[in-house]
Amino acid sequence: MVCGNRHSFDIARSGYVNLLQPQDRRSKQPGDSAKAVAARRRLHDRGFTAPLLTGIAQILAAAPADSILDAGCGEGFYAGNIAKMSGCGAAGIDISTSAMDAAARRYADCLWIAANADRFIPFMDGAFSKIVSITARMNAAEFRRVLQDGGRLLVAVPAPEDLIELRGRGRDRVERTVESFAKEFELVERDRVTTAAELDTEAVDDVLHSIYRPMQAQPATAMRVTFSLDLLLFRACAS
Repeated sequence: MVCGNRHSFDIARSGYVNLLQPQDRRSKQPGDSAKAVAARRRLHDRGFTAPLLTGIAQILAAAPADSILDAGCGEGFYAGNIAKMSGCGAAGIDISTSAMDAAARRYADCLWIAANADRFIPFMDGAFSKIVSITARMNAAEFRRVLQDGGRLLVAVPAPEDLIELRGRGRDRVERTVESFAKEFELVERDRVTTAAELDTEAVDDVLHSIYRPMQAQPATAMRVTFSLDLLLFRACAS
């Protein structure tokens, strides 16, 4: 299933495959830092994002799948847990080697690849029946190439109220996202999943370390924080 003819690769001690090439890197350590990866994992482990996982799993469950790819998978929380819930094979790709190391250590039954999904997704044509992109990569052409005809693509984007307490009200990204996939995909379902949690100081600090451009500049204090995603389920158009 992995397409290796365009890349040389190394297998890290933790088990992920490293396909990053010099041209794929904009810095010595691209993607999320080890500190950001650890902060996000602590939030997942404490259950704050569990309702988001449930909402994503429910919208994906409408269509059967035997293989799923998480593009921009971070430390593997969504792909690893969806694989356990559904029993399907799963793979994740992310540019952060820190994230891939964390994913491989916890979810050893999945395939984890460090690569730049904005350039190329290192899998054969039609390798997957489902793809998820959760506040992450949006490479429509590559998604369509590695997705089977009629396969499903779930794109999750932050809703306007997501983390509103920490970075203010965001913009509505739905229309622009749908337009960016319109050539290759048909929108078949739209939903929004929202939850709020009372976070202690340590959890707020973890949120601040795991997001970009937080509004809050002062030290973290305990507060109620909103997590909200717009879920867009697409069907791959016939090639």
